[in-house]
Amino acid sequence: MNEIKSLSAPDREFFRNVSQAAFTNPFSQSRIEVDRRIADAPPSMSWDDTVEQAVARVSERLRMLKLRGSTDLSGYSQSDRELLRTAMLFDLYHQYRQPFDAFILKQLTAGDTPIPVPFASTILSALANIGLNSAAAQRFLAIFYQIRRAFYFIESGLTGPSPAMQNLRLQLWNNIFTCNITWYEEYLWDRMEDFSTLLLGETGTGKGAAAAAIGRSGFIPFNERKGCFSESFTRSFIAINLSQYPESLLESELFGHKKGAFTGAIEHHEGVFDRCSPHGSIFLDEIGDVSIPVQIKLLQVLQERTFAPVGSHERRRFQGRVIAATNRPLDEMRAKGQFRNDFYYRLCSDIVTVPSLRERIRKESRELEVLISRILVRMVGEKAREYTCLVYDIIRRDVGSDYAWPGNVRELEQAVRRIIITRHYRGDRTPPNQENDDNNLLDAIRSESLDAESLLAGYCSVLYQRHGTYEEVARITNLDRRTVKKYIRKD
Repeated sequence: MNEIKSLSAPDREFFRNVSQAAFTNPFSQSRIEVDRRIADAPPSMSWDDTVEQAVARVSERLRMLKLRGSTDLSGYSQSDRELLRTAMLFDLYHQYRQPFDAFILKQLTAGDTPIPVPFASTILSALANIGLNSAAAQRFLAIFYQIRRAFYFIESGLTGPSPAMQNLRLQLWNNIFTCNITWYEEYLWDRMEDFSTLLLGETGTGKGAAAAAIGRSGFIPFNERKGCFSESFTRSFIAINLSQYPESLLESELFGHKKGAFTGAIEHHEGVFDRCSPHGSIFLDEIGDVSIPVQIKLLQVLQERTFAPVGSHERRRFQGRVIAATNRPLDEMRAKGQFRNDFYYRLCSDIVTVPSLRERIRKESRELEVLISRILVRMVGEKAREYTCLVYDIIRRDVGSDYAWPGNVRELEQAVRRIIITRHYRGDRTPPNQENDDNNLLDAIRSESLDAESLLAGYCSVLYQRHGTYEEVARITNLDRRTVKKYIRKD
């Protein structure tokens, strides 16, 4: 009878850390801590360097086991076998990070046509050597690709060092893979269509970028016969702004129509639900603007996963995922009967709030400068980074450090463009949603739920939203600037 092999105590502890890293959200503090343990890195080492050192130590540990003839998984107990298998998958994934990143950029350039994966056969062979059958190997190849896409689109599309943005990136990762990627890999990788997402936040905060990060990061199967993934991620995300269509045309844009269904329908038309691929996502922007009849029809799609084009009785299957967004106060709208509760509950498998720019800047002073740098690079290229300080200084000079940025990141992008053209930016002193902020404070006063300190904090915040500077709030309230700043940040 063959003797069952066991990992040494140090190896077992090391590979337990590797297993924890493999299943931990890469945007979490927990992942940073476990990477440092694997790398045996000092706190002063950057996270990028820590990850590289951790990956190198995992590869070296596995190499030493292989030299001792100890990488045949069949000889280990189940618990040790699972630890080693996870470590081998972790090592293989990290070996191909750069090829995957290069492939993502090539697919972006190629557009909607899937392109061959030149390194797929090598990865599949390595997965087979770990002991995976053909179906499992292809699934893991697809999950590796999905993980890399999710990291790329979340990190590149939602930048900023503030705690609010760090939390947003963490939430988006969980939205794609759930809070336990083991569950995802075992049960949910092909069953995420019933997990709808509702994105909330002010106009211009980046809800579209958050939706795109989710929509472009879905699972896409690998087709071994063709040597490519079954579709391009550029085709798997479809966005529609619901507020731009009149009521008479919105259903046609959503569900399509048959020729002759109404006056002007001179040919068949495919709606977004028809065009969405089985592994894709539809982004319904401005969901708070649609009428009750449209809400009912969308609810039917979410409940029954079927729809019919306008003028047709043919039911069609919808297999994609729904992401919706609004800047409207849905709780108030539900209370007034303007937004159906049953529709809301079907949309909110996950609710993600995208933070405002003023919140981001308030909690991290470097946020504005980092964003300006990213905007300049996107507009002009890498060499534009040298103008970051110039643009930043002009903004500080013209609108001050306490400017409220009512238009959020979208306003900042236009501010950078205006500075490039004119070398000035005077700002917008009329923030949207001021009426809602006023009403929220009044409701809290009426409900007698505020103590004196909370009342003052709320009043200062409302004034700050209206006037945009701590100095003006201090003048109106007859408080000194530091006290005003303290109350606004507390609120």
